[in-house]
Amino acid sequence: MECLPVPPAMPCAALNRSRVRLPRVVRGIEPVTAPFEGRSKLEMKPIRKVLDDSVIEPVRVADFIERSKEIVRPDGGPARWFSPLEAGSRTAGSPLLLYLPGIDGTGLGLIQHHQRLGKMFDIWCLHIPVADRMPFEGLVEYVEKTAKTENSHFPNKPIYLVGESLGACIALAVATRNPNIDFILILANPGTSFNNSQMESLLSILDVVPEPFHAAIPNLLKFLTGSPYMMTSGYIENQPFIPEVVKELSESLADALNYFSFLVNTLPKESLLWRLKMLKSASFFVNSRLHAIETQILILASGRDQLLPSRVEAERLCKALPNVRVRHFTDNSHTILLERGIDLVTIIKGAGYYRCSGNIDYVKDYRRPTPPEFQKALQNYRWVDDLADPVMFSTLENGKMVRGLEGIPCEGPAVLVGYHMLMGFDLGSLVSRFLTEKNILLRGIAHPFMFNRASELLMPDSSSFDGMRLMGAVPASSINFYKLLSRKEFVLLFPGGAREALHRKGEHYKLFWPEQSEFVRMAAKFGATIIPFGAVGEDDILEVILDYNDLINIPYMDVLHKRINMDDVRMRADYTGQVAHQELYLPGLLPKFPGRVYFLFGKPIETRGREAELRDRKKAYQLYMHAKSEVKNCISYLLEKREKDPYRNLLPRLLYKATHGFTSVVPTFEL
Repeated sequence: MECLPVPPAMPCAALNRSRVRLPRVVRGIEPVTAPFEGRSKLEMKPIRKVLDDSVIEPVRVADFIERSKEIVRPDGGPARWFSPLEAGSRTAGSPLLLYLPGIDGTGLGLIQHHQRLGKMFDIWCLHIPVADRMPFEGLVEYVEKTAKTENSHFPNKPIYLVGESLGACIALAVATRNPNIDFILILANPGTSFNNSQMESLLSILDVVPEPFHAAIPNLLKFLTGSPYMMTSGYIENQPFIPEVVKELSESLADALNYFSFLVNTLPKESLLWRLKMLKSASFFVNSRLHAIETQILILASGRDQLLPSRVEAERLCKALPNVRVRHFTDNSHTILLERGIDLVTIIKGAGYYRCSGNIDYVKDYRRPTPPEFQKALQNYRWVDDLADPVMFSTLENGKMVRGLEGIPCEGPAVLVGYHMLMGFDLGSLVSRFLTEKNILLRGIAHPFMFNRASELLMPDSSSFDGMRLMGAVPASSINFYKLLSRKEFVLLFPGGAREALHRKGEHYKLFWPEQSEFVRMAAKFGATIIPFGAVGEDDILEVILDYNDLINIPYMDVLHKRINMDDVRMRADYTGQVAHQELYLPGLLPKFPGRVYFLFGKPIETRGREAELRDRKKAYQLYMHAKSEVKNCISYLLEKREKDPYRNLLPRLLYKATHGFTSVVPTFEL
């Protein structure tokens, strides 16, 4: 089935004060039938869809200009909502998203995000006509009225307010006046820093500069347009031929210059002056009421905003408000939502800000990643594949070991339990290999630290854990484990948790599993297959030279330790033994000349049909110890066999690839 064409934008004349119901474009996607490596064409059959590979048609600046020309025609009407046609067909139960524009007022600032956002939200965009003189308080009341109406019909669903500069101030004001409504605010370069920016000076200059010479003010042009380079097409980097790149870049730069001219011509001096004054009053209004805001907020801060100190302002708001998270974009300018490389859906999902009810459900609210999101999420682990060349083995039902993942069942539910490598650098290899070879998306049970706001503030990069959330990691809890198995997912579980991944010196390959049979009875309830596995190779890549026992004796480290290991992220505090010591810390590591990483998946353990039997704690514990024993056996086998791998070290592998091709599969020891 071919994708239906995207209809043109709705003319401004068709808009009115109430929301306009428009037909949705439903895109048909054929089932994936391409075989993975190792599957013959005779065996080709539709396979389950793991990644979101729906077709998104690229939107260029020229499209923004063309549609804006229709929408900015003077019609004498007031501010109004419209719903973009290209938003497509959304999922049932999707929350409402209200987009609040900056001073341009067109309402098309999300134009390159409409298609993807439309699958997750019911999108309404606010259009403020050029000649409209509704004051800031009037706009706030208008948005507030819409939000109250929606909340009265769907009180258990959140309402998203996405605003940039002026629109961000409107969003904050609405949230301040309505603390009982469940808002989620996504703010791009909020205008709350007006008094500390160049905009106040610009406002004074505009008062004395006659029209049309106001367009010649350099700072004005920067404010209206941002970076011309960043507004060029995001698709040029994927072009295979240099002539195509040059052609695409030329067209994109021409589009950006047309965008500059369009905005200057669209906003005459009188309108621009009105909106700058409105932004000044909006900033004062919001800053005087910051103490009353407890709404969940995500701020997108540009590092090269030419007019607003957005990066500094984001940090100020993060410290002043209790429920704010920040995502920094160092190379982007003021018009971040129109710039290439920015995907608002990816940002929202990665930050863990997408939910359809009062509380986030990490299983039900999860949306599958797109191929670009998959690649982005695994970037931090790519060095493992490049340097350590992981080798994976699995065990067939008859006990035979084979290279590859042939022994892994194709249908869930399943629980993969194994040894957690140092610093968790085994995660990328596991997730990527299962997806490419078995079309299986592993859902990891992760430490609560990775989902906590206070933890995020301790990280040098606030988006450090976004990749894990994109790939479906959930906070460790019995409820999340239950939900994943009920949906027949493949669950990646490390019973040793942080105690294994952050082990002390001399403790590599030692299991720190709890005495309780934590996962067996839950797996049996859903007939899940338990797959024990072992992993070795960390000692060939990194050596721990400073562990927890060393660091805790360093002055001031105890203070940092308390901040990292807060009560709300501590795990197994009521356990006994070594597994109770789940302290998080950053060990001192010494890199080694890279060796090789090996994984061995043992024979799958079936629990289907054994639910009644495994309700007995004693029998459940026996199965638990059997799985633990299998993990130990896998580790012992790999430690012994890797000594016979002629390509265990990096240099022989490089020589092999140099002579056989860099895409060739490097051999290993004989099974």
